[in-house]
Amino acid sequence: MHHTGSPGSSHRHEPGARYRRLIEATREIDPLRMAVVHPCDELSLTGALEAKSQGLIEPVLVGPEAKVRRAAEAAKRSLDGIELVDVPHSHAAAARAVELARTRKVSALMKGALHTDELMAAVVDAASGLRTERRMSHVFVLDVPTYPKPLLITDAAINIEPDLETKRDIVQNAVDLAHALALAMPKVAVLSAVETVYPKIRSTVDAAALCKMADRGQITGCIIDGPLAFDNAISREAAETKAIASPVAGDADILVVPDLEAGNMLAKQLIYLSGAEAAGIVLGARVPIVLTSRSDSVLSRLASCALAVLLERHLRTPA
Repeated sequence: MHHTGSPGSSHRHEPGARYRRLIEATREIDPLRMAVVHPCDELSLTGALEAKSQGLIEPVLVGPEAKVRRAAEAAKRSLDGIELVDVPHSHAAAARAVELARTRKVSALMKGALHTDELMAAVVDAASGLRTERRMSHVFVLDVPTYPKPLLITDAAINIEPDLETKRDIVQNAVDLAHALALAMPKVAVLSAVETVYPKIRSTVDAAALCKMADRGQITGCIIDGPLAFDNAISREAAETKAIASPVAGDADILVVPDLEAGNMLAKQLIYLSGAEAAGIVLGARVPIVLTSRSDSVLSRLASCALAVLLERHLRTPA
């Protein structure tokens, strides 16, 4: 099990080491005011309070007050000095948090104990949501112990069967995040099952089109190649065996998957079979959105908050 980024070397680092560096990179940045939507269970509330104690965020808890306080008691945590916005239920919590972001009273959102669909419905609402001219997409930032650098996977959480136009935004959103993480010219691999353009497999045609869009300035700030199969994207040996000459093959920073199912399976395989930690964030809305999962460790929740802090600073800083 040693897929590596360079031929003949085996790489393994301590799980989570990169996330600790990510959190460290936010030390000199002011905490981000973040609305935590419906933090009515121990997990989501503890994650938010831990992020506050690490100096990452200034949480604004949005949910039914009695439930939030019960969760705090169960977690044996104090809510002293923490802003709590009382609303009747999770639906109202999503709407109120989005309103706080629209009026710039908070600079980011974090999902608590409610379904992603419920939060995102309020976010994408045409009249009252947080839409921009860019399509929203999710990026996982994986710390894979057997890969020599962070691996960004997109989109495994929001866009189910993205068309070419949506994939363009998915790529550009991921590139923006890479820039926020100080990756000046990320290498983007557009994944398929094969590395040649084969019209019966639509993702190969989309991959070729995305590469040409980058040539014409419709996608900027990255080196992009595709279609590439997963092995060629992350293993230089595999690419060399197939005689693929590419600046991206074997050294990808960003993996763009054909659809949500492929992305979801890929990310979860890396988490459950390769011991990867997964942080994640939604881009393309007016503010960064942290979509935590119930299975996330505290470290990956902190890392997701750190992504929001770094991204918000990047988007705020004039180019």
